Amino acid sequence: MAPNVTIRNFSNNPLTLVQVEHFDPHKEEGGFQMSNVTMALGNVTNSLGLTNSTTRKDVPEIDANARPFESRNLDIKIPPFSIVNTDIRPTINKSDERLRLTFQTDLGGKHQLYCPVPTQHTASLVALAENPKYRFTGIYLPEHSFVSLFNTSNLEEWQRELPDNTPLGALSIPGSHNSPTHHQAPPSVRCQAVSPKEQLKNGFRFFDVRVQVPEPFNPGSDHLNLVHSAFPISLTGNKHFRDLYNDILQFLRDHPSETLILSLKREGTGKGTDEQFSRILKNHYLKDDRQWFTEPRVPTLGEARGKIVLLRRFGLEEELRREWNGRGLGIDAQNWADNTPNATCPSGDVVVQDFYEVLERPSIDKKILYAREHLERSGCCAFTPENPGATDGKKVPLHVNFLSASNFWKVNTWPEKIAAEVNPAITEHLCRSHQLGDGGRVKDGNWSTGIVVTDWVGLGGDWDLARAVVGMNAKLVRK
Repeated sequence: MAPNVTIRNFSNNPLTLVQVEHFDPHKEEGGFQMSNVTMALGNVTNSLGLTNSTTRKDVPEIDANARPFESRNLDIKIPPFSIVNTDIRPTINKSDERLRLTFQTDLGGKHQLYCPVPTQHTASLVALAENPKYRFTGIYLPEHSFVSLFNTSNLEEWQRELPDNTPLGALSIPGSHNSPTHHQAPPSVRCQAVSPKEQLKNGFRFFDVRVQVPEPFNPGSDHLNLVHSAFPISLTGNKHFRDLYNDILQFLRDHPSETLILSLKREGTGKGTDEQFSRILKNHYLKDDRQWFTEPRVPTLGEARGKIVLLRRFGLEEELRREWNGRGLGIDAQNWADNTPNATCPSGDVVVQDFYEVLERPSIDKKILYAREHLERSGCCAFTPENPGATDGKKVPLHVNFLSASNFWKVNTWPEKIAAEVNPAITEHLCRSHQLGDGGRVKDGNWSTGIVVTDWVGLGGDWDLARAVVGMNAKLVRK
């Protein structure tokens, strides 16, 4: 039997649960259903590794004319950043019943959450008043009857509400691994369900990009191919860094409150070198200080708004090593321990979890454990708007937490298969366990997740993980 409903308020707004309503299960129409055929075909191709259709189960909306078979009024206070256990049963008669919770803000506005939330729709709570002052999103974990509430309705401009003096290392940032690999490609190469444009729209502010230096090397050309290891990212022809770069710039022009951390690494076949790559970047891309932050340190949000922050995973040619008074160019992440559960780059500006050799099924559990441990390390960051001096004289590094992993030789450990297990596990951790100590004690710190680098988020409209990560920034919003 499922436990009673527990509610965790990750927002900085006090809420009151004022009503709970129970609805009968959604009635399936009889007869031939094309969706059933499509699902069956999807299950076959997914099992063969040809496609990925693994996401949380799609749930139909409660019919507009549906009436609850049970309803009661409540007065349960849910303070900011608190967890409240209730006596609400998630179901009464049948396991697939639906639940509607109505919350009230301190200003009187009411918001409703449907449980479970339909996959294809945003998890924004339904505001019952026009032009409400607050907007909320919610995640419901059916297995645990657990509700998590966040201030993450405006994913396109979530950084706008944060103070300029916030170090980027104090933020909770959704990111993507091999970000532009959403094209038709072999399953071992493709890492993303949707385009970088869609990722940006849904709150992603870290891109991991791999490029190939073309041969023969021509410093007068801006041509760089996008690759994943030795492979092109598309079966339909080469895709180019210039096009991705233009999309990023356009987004930042349209949303000047935002910044994007861009991790660049040279990969691919041939004799191209890091030094050649650095020269092409300098000649053709890093020419405008209004578009880039290239100083070799972690900036504040105010310094980086409207700009791309360069995270450098490549070596520099001799001349470029003299940039910034001999400190080089970009945040230095050229070297970290390979296949690591926790390592700090020599620069001290990046702390990374990048355990990726998932060779057998037990290794996935190890990957999830390492990712959770890295979340807890980043969550102890002491910076808050009320206490900005807590980090004076100390570096606030970027905690980069790769959820990605793969094993080329096994279908069930290709990127989308790993993501189908790791992403829900991390979403659950953030909702139920992040920054909780023994006995449910809330830990000190701003609850930052650091940079959570993912595969296949957004598949089937499921953005729960991105919303949970962005929601952890609530403690950084100046009151």
